[in-house]
Amino acid sequence: MADDDPSGIATYSQAGAQFGLSMLWTMPLAYPLMSAVQSMCARIGRVTGKGLAANIKTAFPPSVLKAVVLALLVANTLNIAADIAAMGEAAELVTGLDRHLMTPVFVVGTLVLQILVPYHRYVFFLKWLTLSLLAYAAVLFTVHVPWGEVALRTVWPKFTPNAAAATVVVGVFGTTISPYLFFWQTSEEVEDMHRNNHAAPLLRDSREAVPELRRIKWDTWSGMLYSDVASFFIILATAVTLHAAGVTDIQTAAQAASALRPLAGNFAFLLFTLGILGVGLIGVPVLAGSAGYALSEAMGWKEGLERKATDARGFYGVIAISVLAALLIQYSPINPMKALFWSAVINGVVAVPLVAVITLLASKKSVMGAYTAGRLLVILGWITTGVMGVAAAWMFVPG
Repeated sequence: MADDDPSGIATYSQAGAQFGLSMLWTMPLAYPLMSAVQSMCARIGRVTGKGLAANIKTAFPPSVLKAVVLALLVANTLNIAADIAAMGEAAELVTGLDRHLMTPVFVVGTLVLQILVPYHRYVFFLKWLTLSLLAYAAVLFTVHVPWGEVALRTVWPKFTPNAAAATVVVGVFGTTISPYLFFWQTSEEVEDMHRNNHAAPLLRDSREAVPELRRIKWDTWSGMLYSDVASFFIILATAVTLHAAGVTDIQTAAQAASALRPLAGNFAFLLFTLGILGVGLIGVPVLAGSAGYALSEAMGWKEGLERKATDARGFYGVIAISVLAALLIQYSPINPMKALFWSAVINGVVAVPLVAVITLLASKKSVMGAYTAGRLLVILGWITTGVMGVAAAWMFVPG
């Protein structure tokens, strides 16, 4: 669910506002690709008992690991900055309080939870916040939707294939198939395994292999379906309101919410705004945590949200620094609003080599033993690499 963070909402809103219904096709295409990549990440974690960065460290040259982790840290910091800026702006829209007062509140709250409270204790409450994604489906009940045209454009889009369209496509795929989710899902499988004292990596204990791999498959494909459908609804909601009214340039998720008010009414505006806050509270801990996992595994530090801060100083230090650096961006000349969209584009470019690395890891017997990814997952992994690579290259074609 952290896939639909405020940065994602802004990107989907821009896609819907700029291209109307003609960007809906990206979601049906993205669903099997995002599910396959996340499934491979989960398998890697459960089979090897190590996070993604730790596996890259042992299977590839050091230069690959350094490039991947550095790109992730930069993209994540920008992403967090954009997310908390959008959350502050959304909170201001609802409460009337200044956004610059609200963003430190969100940052401090996130850090206190991550550093002082074991993750399994508050993740239950975060999971309930995923219901906020239903707000985007609810918006569609407040406006007229031409469902026949929606069905047609979902399978037969109509737009000029130029660099502007390619940039939006890269942004959409980058925020949907995001590097931070790869590291997070792999490491959370390891975390869950460690919390269960009787569990061991499947490479060492094969007795749980069948039910565990079945659980991973069901969990990932169903969760990604929810995320993908919510993204589809965001594009659709902004297409039939903003684009239809001639509003084609949306820089932030909160701006999309504000623009909805005169077009779809106060109820739609409130639903959209509360959705931003809900997914922001889910997304920021995942972004910061994935950065902590990646750098800690690369450096050989102790890591884990179940550890005490004194036992994993480097891990929690990365989380604190990334979130506080993102907060400082709010008060710098860097425009965090523009970072919303461009962080998704950066993710789209970074994901190309990373998905290739994940596909190679998941298909290596030297890494996965008897539990290498099936042919379908591997094929979908390479299709993901190809689709996102072509879109990224297309973005730089003039005209």
